[in-house]
Amino acid sequence: MKFVLQPWQLILIILASWVNRQQQEVIEYLRTENAVLKEKFGKNRISLTDEQRRRLAVKGKLLGHKQLEQVETLFTPDTILRWHRQLVANKWDYSDRKEKRTGRPRIRQVIVDLTVKFAKENPTWGYDRISGALSNIGYNICDSTISNILKAHGIEPAPDRKRTGSWETFLKAHWDVMASIDFTTVEVWTKSGLTTFYLLFVMELKTRRVDFAGCTTNPNEAWMKTIALELTNHEDGFLKDKRYIIMDRDATFSKAYRDFLRNEGVKPVRLPARSPNLKDYASCCTFSVRSDTTSRSWLRSFSLTPICFIGRSSP
Repeated sequence: MKFVLQPWQLILIILASWVNRQQQEVIEYLRTENAVLKEKFGKNRISLTDEQRRRLAVKGKLLGHKQLEQVETLFTPDTILRWHRQLVANKWDYSDRKEKRTGRPRIRQVIVDLTVKFAKENPTWGYDRISGALSNIGYNICDSTISNILKAHGIEPAPDRKRTGSWETFLKAHWDVMASIDFTTVEVWTKSGLTTFYLLFVMELKTRRVDFAGCTTNPNEAWMKTIALELTNHEDGFLKDKRYIIMDRDATFSKAYRDFLRNEGVKPVRLPARSPNLKDYASCCTFSVRSDTTSRSWLRSFSLTPICFIGRSSP
């Protein structure tokens, strides 16, 4: 059986060949031009503005390290990609805001550490007793400050502290019915510029099974309620047989979101502030995902609506 080209197919092939040849000629010219500029400047440093670096970084990121090497650019691929990493880092740089903060100064870390230590080692000590112990070593702290420190670290007042077990004991007692939830973010260049995508994951602590709950650029309350509805589905929801779900104090996990979970029989367990060691399993998972999601093409494979289980992390 012979295959006969139609006239329009032959014209299309000729046109594609001509366009490809034209593109190759343009690329060859640009390579030659770059080589001439390199010879002219030699080892002299080429000074660029921040805007020029940004333009090169955005275009260079789309090409990738391998194609940048083939183009023979004026700057090394490592330099161009380093500029792009700096763009992402600058987006999350809040150092200027921290310097402008006003109000009551922070409590010294040594006082916080001693207060927590006294409370854990002496379950019967109240705020006055802890305050007196601190005064004996030169730190005069009021009862309300001690109360705030202990609340921030999830430590109950003296009457309840003696009856409350450790975090490790709590986890072991509810291992089979406990899950964890956490966010991670990836940066993606879109038509509107550098965009942050929020990826939500849930983990079953006993098996380390991880579900990707969904991703969005705006994790508002309505979106979170939709996620909660999917997770607590009585037929195949991830939290169907769970009684507790661990979460940090991210404002995205709002009171309305937590109340919805309680009404479905899942009790939210909010961790104390600045306690990443209490959710290390979920943190390791999100760190691994964030390390792997470095290209725009990877993110395209995700839907903006919640999807079912896609992966599993080993213990």
